[in-house]
Amino acid sequence: MKDIDLVKAIRHIKPTAEFSFSSQDDLAVNSEDYLTIKFNVLEGDAPTWSEIEQAHLAVQQAESEAEAQKQDKRLIAEAKLAALGLTTDDLKALGL
Repeated sequence: MKDIDLVKAIRHIKPTAEFSFSSQDDLAVNSEDYLTIKFNVLEGDAPTWSEIEQAHLAVQQAESEAEAQKQDKRLIAEAKLAALGLTTDDLKALGL
């Protein structure tokens, strides 16, 4: 899990928490790095590493679904343009 993924996972579980961590490894974060998290503002208990991993999977799933929906909308828009006899290049030429 990358640092940014760790932040997203914690925000997913505890959206109002304020925290920092001192991982020196920018490539991956693991359960050992969990011990470096310092919660400055936290309502309730700190999430466990297991909860963070589960939240990470939930965030990944939500991002994948959002990307799929974005792709579906793009394909629908392109189909509508094609039905009107337009292409995305036509819209680019018009500055849209």
